[in-house]
Amino acid sequence: MTPDLQLALELAEKAGKLTLGFFGRKSLQVFSKRDASPVTEADRNTEELIRQGITACFPGDGLFGEEFDERPSDNGRRWIIDPIDGTRSFIHGVPLYGVMIGLEVEGSLRLGVINFPALGELYHAESGCGAFMNGSPVSVSAISDKADATVVFTEREYLTDPPSPHPVDRLRTEAGLVRGWGDCYGHMLVASGRAEVAVDKVMSPWDCAAIIPIVAEAGGRCFDYRGRSVIDGEGLVSANLTVGRALLEEIETGERS
Repeated sequence: MTPDLQLALELAEKAGKLTLGFFGRKSLQVFSKRDASPVTEADRNTEELIRQGITACFPGDGLFGEEFDERPSDNGRRWIIDPIDGTRSFIHGVPLYGVMIGLEVEGSLRLGVINFPALGELYHAESGCGAFMNGSPVSVSAISDKADATVVFTEREYLTDPPSPHPVDRLRTEAGLVRGWGDCYGHMLVASGRAEVAVDKVMSPWDCAAIIPIVAEAGGRCFDYRGRSVIDGEGLVSANLTVGRALLEEIETGERS
């Protein structure tokens, strides 16, 4: 285990314990950000804890998180943090929220750690080393037929938007099971073989950075609605290898036509 991964795991666990002190609290303070999305005192305190831990060990590394201004990198290394992914779930006492830490080196995602403290599930992956949940290897499913696939989503727009020819949107009617188990939890269902596709139509870099390495090391594919594997694209789709490959081929065909 590299020092980078060891630090990320330690901070994700410490941060997870911090969030549990706020989870389910009726007096939790909730504020509105400029985009009208909610943020809580738990989000801010958690990101501060992670930032302080990274700075103590790697003072020259960049920091890019959801709740505070970006600190530029001095060395091509940037940590990307989402202190509580699924804040709305967190506010409502739903345990499907995650603490997310990703590391980008020279523009390439090097590792991802996601802790679900209320579930007792800790996922991690580092480039070339596989994906793990609570220390045991995980991998995507082998299901290849869309009719047998389970598709999970976050935004209600995935179901309520008008009919669309986009291959990912067509899964709304083509898949065998469609459920709203969203945010980072849905993507980890794909990484651990419990779902075949996870869909988020709107994503920010801190929403994606920890997910992509884990899904990739579990044998899956991550891409946006245009088929690009980026953290600042048009949403994010995680899929197992076979279904993901088919979706990418259909997206590429549509882009050319």
